Amino acid sequence: MAIERFEDMNAVALDVFREIGSIGVGNAATALSEVLGVKVKMKLPKVSIEGYDEAIASMGHPEDMVAAILVEMGGDIQGIMLYMLKLDFINAILARLVGKYVEDYSQIDELSASALEETGNIIISSYINAITKLAGLEVPLSVPSISVNMLGGILSVPMAMFGEISDKLMMIQGEFLIGDTQLEGDLLLLPDIKSLNFLLKKLGVANV
Repeated sequence: MAIERFEDMNAVALDVFREIGSIGVGNAATALSEVLGVKVKMKLPKVSIEGYDEAIASMGHPEDMVAAILVEMGGDIQGIMLYMLKLDFINAILARLVGKYVEDYSQIDELSASALEETGNIIISSYINAITKLAGLEVPLSVPSISVNMLGGILSVPMAMFGEISDKLMMIQGEFLIGDTQLEGDLLLLPDIKSLNFLLKKLGVANV
């Protein structure tokens, strides 16, 4: 039976997404290690279905400034993915890729934005590749774009796109260890409901 909202997914389906998250974590850590030239480790992610308000609360305050990398999914899965970037993570990346440090988001220039988009794309692609290999799907991704805004403003994008379908989203929370620095990262996965049902069916965990 098809689901109508994100929160209708059963426990088995969520477990599969946790497994996908674990595979994605390993892929992302390996790729980031090569790009940054330093050992990157990642803890197993926490995967949950959250309301928009709960997601915002877990990441900070609605008026907190943040940066996010947005990628649109196409092909067999339509939707978007957002990777949220806080200043400590941004500076850990910029220090190694472009030799820069920023005190606030307004100092992110074109070179820095490009480096962050590349990093976000690596992380997002790692998760998507894990999904496509397990499900046998083709999911081309758009060119990543970075946005700097208040946290509430960033999440208004998926709310506008999917709010009529569901007031929930899938949140994948992970922890990085880049060199000796521990950092947090939040990945938001928002396939449309039709795509989610197709994905669950291909993974063999459609609700019954």
